[in-house]
Amino acid sequence: MDTIYLEHPIDRNTLKPEKTVMALGYFDGVHTGHKAVMKKAKEIAKKLDTTASVMTFHPHPKEVLRKTEMNYITPLPDKIDKIERMGIDTLYVVKFTPLFASLTPQEFVDDYLIGLHVVHAVAGFDFTYGALGKGTMETLPFHARNRLEATVVEKYESNNEKVSSTKIRELLKQGDVNSVTALLGEEYVIKGTVVDGEKRGRTIGFPTANIEPKERYIIPRTGVYAVRLTINKVQYDGVCNIGYKPTFHQEKDVVPTIEVHLFSFHEDIYGLEVEIHWYSRIRSEKKFKGIDQLIEQISLDKEAAQSLLKLKVYE
Repeated sequence: MDTIYLEHPIDRNTLKPEKTVMALGYFDGVHTGHKAVMKKAKEIAKKLDTTASVMTFHPHPKEVLRKTEMNYITPLPDKIDKIERMGIDTLYVVKFTPLFASLTPQEFVDDYLIGLHVVHAVAGFDFTYGALGKGTMETLPFHARNRLEATVVEKYESNNEKVSSTKIRELLKQGDVNSVTALLGEEYVIKGTVVDGEKRGRTIGFPTANIEPKERYIIPRTGVYAVRLTINKVQYDGVCNIGYKPTFHQEKDVVPTIEVHLFSFHEDIYGLEVEIHWYSRIRSEKKFKGIDQLIEQISLDKEAAQSLLKLKVYE
């Protein structure tokens, strides 16, 4: 897949000359609804014997328009990886700037669809474009002036509820990673680096890998989770604690720590890049009266995680 970065005004030398079918959207998470839009674009491209492209935007519009720092389900590098796995030919990443946000719907269609040789645009029913989102999939045929076709992918639902990035964000904040898996069509993943921690785990028989996220991910709610950790492309079962370690600390840090204890693993992985795959939440974080009580609970958490992950082997 070719990834092309655009900033307004577009440098025409960066564009491909061939006609293409374009899937449009922000696509945070690349969830099952997003995948339906991209699959439809691929299907139409195959019928038209042309290429399938995707257009996304970065950073999130709220970061630019509201000056609010955002955390992401899929930070841009992860989004690119997931879209490439969809079998897309070209990804256009448009830099979202105040200038880009000020384009009229007509200017967006002229410059970013017709100008990119799009012959067919595909998007979800709620996709908007142009200043203040005044352009919609209903207005697209008018702005396209018969220069391209358009297909609307209707609301994609799971359990009679719209699949959306907003819903996934809510579920992550609740710690319901199991439901998130169903909406993404795969586990939620956070990529990070193993860094030095307090090394207290090894003194009580449960050594942990302290993981620092590489990007601004949405961190699930504090608590204990059944996870798998990918190290050098190999997955290992484990139990993860997200939190502030109230048994040992009186005050909360600004950012919770992410610590993973792996079962039957004794290698030195400091400095390595890893991936945490989130499966199930086991319990909330809590303060214990002493080390013995903590050790007893960690043993129970480990058993619970092993049972939960055993169920995931054949899914």
